[in-house]
Amino acid sequence: MEEMEEELKCPVCGSFYREPIILPCSHNLCQACARNILVQTPESESPQSRRASGSGVSDYDYLDLDKMSLYSEADSGYGSYGGFASAPTTPCQKSPNGVRVFPPAMPPPATHLSPALAPVPRNSCITCPQCHRSLILDDRGLRGFPKNRVLEGVIDRYQQSKAAALKCQLCEKAPKEATVMCEQCDVFYCDPCRLRCHPPRGPLAKHRLVPPAQGRVSRRLSPRKVSTCTDHELENHSMYCVQCKMPVCYQCLEEGKHSSHEVKALGAMWKLHKSQLSQALNGLSDRAKEAKEFLVQLRNMVQQIQENSVEFEACLVAQCDALIDALNRRKAQLLARVNKEHEHKLKVVRDQISHCTVKLRQTTGLMEYCLEVIKENDPSGFLQISDALIRRVHLTEDQWGKGTLTPRMTTDFDLSLDNSPLLQSIHQLDFVQMKASSPVPATPILQLEECCTHNNSATLSWKQPPLSTVPAEGYILELDDGNGGQFREVYVGKETMCTVDGLHFNSTYNARIKAFNKTGVSQYSKTLVLQTSEVAWFAFDPGSAHSDIIFSNDNLTVTCSSYDDRVVLGKTGFSKGVHYWELTVDRYDNHPDPAFGVARIDVMKDVMLGKDDKAWAMYVDNNRSWFMHNNSHTNRTEGGITKGATIGVLLDLNRKTLTFFINDEQQGPIAFENVEGLFFPAVSLNRNVQVTLHTGLPVPDFYSSRASIA
Repeated sequence: MEEMEEELKCPVCGSFYREPIILPCSHNLCQACARNILVQTPESESPQSRRASGSGVSDYDYLDLDKMSLYSEADSGYGSYGGFASAPTTPCQKSPNGVRVFPPAMPPPATHLSPALAPVPRNSCITCPQCHRSLILDDRGLRGFPKNRVLEGVIDRYQQSKAAALKCQLCEKAPKEATVMCEQCDVFYCDPCRLRCHPPRGPLAKHRLVPPAQGRVSRRLSPRKVSTCTDHELENHSMYCVQCKMPVCYQCLEEGKHSSHEVKALGAMWKLHKSQLSQALNGLSDRAKEAKEFLVQLRNMVQQIQENSVEFEACLVAQCDALIDALNRRKAQLLARVNKEHEHKLKVVRDQISHCTVKLRQTTGLMEYCLEVIKENDPSGFLQISDALIRRVHLTEDQWGKGTLTPRMTTDFDLSLDNSPLLQSIHQLDFVQMKASSPVPATPILQLEECCTHNNSATLSWKQPPLSTVPAEGYILELDDGNGGQFREVYVGKETMCTVDGLHFNSTYNARIKAFNKTGVSQYSKTLVLQTSEVAWFAFDPGSAHSDIIFSNDNLTVTCSSYDDRVVLGKTGFSKGVHYWELTVDRYDNHPDPAFGVARIDVMKDVMLGKDDKAWAMYVDNNRSWFMHNNSHTNRTEGGITKGATIGVLLDLNRKTLTFFINDEQQGPIAFENVEGLFFPAVSLNRNVQVTLHTGLPVPDFYSSRASIA
């Protein structure tokens, strides 16, 4: 029953109601507290003047609300009657229950009468401290309000049910244990409050003080007061006025204003209203039960939120740590590539230093020998060797020609780290439900008429839907690996067209595109299937060739201006599949030994193909051939080339082998095995040889049948 205690306390004094009265607004006040908050009104607003003017309609007249300053928690704490110039400004205060109340305009006159019998100031007004409705009292004063005997009974039962010691009713903060009770005041006092509020002098000296326990018993045994009519104090309530909704006596029915109203028996209406209240309580009880269950749910949510917060924070830290670990691993991989590039550059420069040193030593030796020959005074002997020496000097000078004294490697690192997509992804890293409420872009549309493939390259084009109103900040193009594997990003940017090079020949790729902005990413477009060429069509690449190489026939025919071997590569690289191309010998003078095969993009260009570890080749003269890699010569095979001969190169990256043919016949065994990676067709030749490249050729039938049998 402790939850009910606030219902039993006066909003003015904050203590249990003492002699509670019922205001017309249905709220209750202690009779003494009601007297304390009375305020005098001007004569013109009195009920008598209203009745005289014919404006009064009831015994209690409510003040116009626009003449009152209504009080709320936002008020300054002061209010006044706005319609009366003579009304003093009266500060409002807060009761112990937090309700604003009006203190009396002036101290009440000293009187020995009870609050109910003491006269009230003329033209008094009372304002309910709970709903702030104001009304002017008539001549009966506070006696015109009915007593709430039911509330008194509930308070008595509540106080009797409390087993704890009786507390002082006048202590302001923590009530102390009561030591006495005044039977006349019906108040429990502790010693300090008794000395301060109930001194044993004057009229209070005649009051009888008893122990608290005896006061409780006497209060419990005191006869219940009989409810009397407020208009006829000698008459008891016997009937109930349905229209006015209040108990009345017989005299009210005969003489008063209820004579023409519908009335019913008091007992019948008492039972009816009890039944209605019980039914209303059933619904309220269900709501209270739901509220208790809801509170349990909320308390469980507090615990669950705390647990989920710890779990989510741990998950977030783990995800961020995983991203940091992945970045560190990628950092190590990139550093390894930088170190590899560093070692490669040093090796190329050191090899060129060694090569130039040897050639310079040879040149210096020839120069010193020629100088010594010039010193000889034997004309006939000199003329016997002078022509050969002159040719050797010119040939050596040609060897130091264009490009020989040019560094094969730059000091700059041709590596540029593109970290913008990663930074963009980091900036977009966010919780999905916390992102901005603006929409994501619409799904892009692939323009099929502009999408195509050429050799091992694919070009894709896309656009935003025509009716799209959300701009896209960029696009992400994804391709799979050509084997139906996972998609990977191949382009991130603002352009709406992209060409992807370096794909596998004779492979099927799946492509898709999506748009993004600050809010997020769109759905993927429909998947586009792309088929690369079955065979490769390509020419020689002037951009990567040695400067002594001479191109013609749309870069399909090459020769050289130098007596030294120079290397030229094809434009297309291979990393997957079976590829075959041929070269025909257009010119073959003085029995040179050109080399044919494959190489890496960074192969040495001023030595015979196969001298370094970046090339796999077959070099051949007019009688025999050798396989060479990293300056290692193997598998000497009889049979050479002449003008009009055809050399075939078969690169089988499925079986990781390289095989050579001369005039449609295999030259020797399989030249190289376990070749894997990215390879470019390559040739090395000098000025005595000219060859023409033929591409787009199918794999020889005899090799296909042999491969299928194997």
